[in-house]
Amino acid sequence: MSHTRWVIALFLILVGTASADPLDACREHLVYGAPSTSPVLLCRLGYALSHNSTHKVPDWVAYRLVRDKIIAGNVPRSDDFRPDPDLEPGERAELKDYKGSGYDRGHMAPAGAFKWSERAMSESFLLSNMAPQVGPGFNRGIWKTLEAKEREWAIERGELYVVTGPIYAATSVKHIGSSSVTVPTHFYKVVFDPVRVEAIAFILPNEKNPSGKLPTFITNVDEVENKTGLDFLSVLQDDVENLVEANTAPAMWQ
Repeated sequence: MSHTRWVIALFLILVGTASADPLDACREHLVYGAPSTSPVLLCRLGYALSHNSTHKVPDWVAYRLVRDKIIAGNVPRSDDFRPDPDLEPGERAELKDYKGSGYDRGHMAPAGAFKWSERAMSESFLLSNMAPQVGPGFNRGIWKTLEAKEREWAIERGELYVVTGPIYAATSVKHIGSSSVTVPTHFYKVVFDPVRVEAIAFILPNEKNPSGKLPTFITNVDEVENKTGLDFLSVLQDDVENLVEANTAPAMWQ
């Protein structure tokens, strides 16, 4: 049995034989649809992801932000970076791939979103939730600012659904480590407010930029779909989905 089929089979065992949908175990994070259903789907307490065993990074990571969990959370950052045991060697990133590479192990689902649970915090440090990011000025700068901003929005709005991941915009991309982990040229983030039925999206180059430039990277969901081949918010009625995805927020959400 191939590894991909084995992972899906494991999903079916976990959610019960009465269910034919391996995404059922991730339903909380994927209420508005999975951007894709391949190649390898993984469920965690705090997020769901689709892992790309060629690039050794996720194609997308989806998570739900809720006001009460953000406010009440006080679990310290665990920093227990480790390879994902649900992925086989050769199909995953290893710690040694990042060592000396010049790139940070950049969270897709941010650790700061999981202070409500020790398990959720720890699972955010699995390398399947990571991608190589420029450190100063990006992972430790504008990207961190955006992650903090989405938590502020969730506190204000009550609930948000976020999907984030890599983009490869160049014909030739860099790789790091003996596992040949692909370095994305850009990263996207799609943030959906189910109450106001509106979305804001970003495409940021994987390079140093001042945090003050964040509003200049606002785009719409349609553009992220064009760049990634993914399908966001697919559960919405078509007319609503089309309207939400085509709209570009005129400024940062207030």
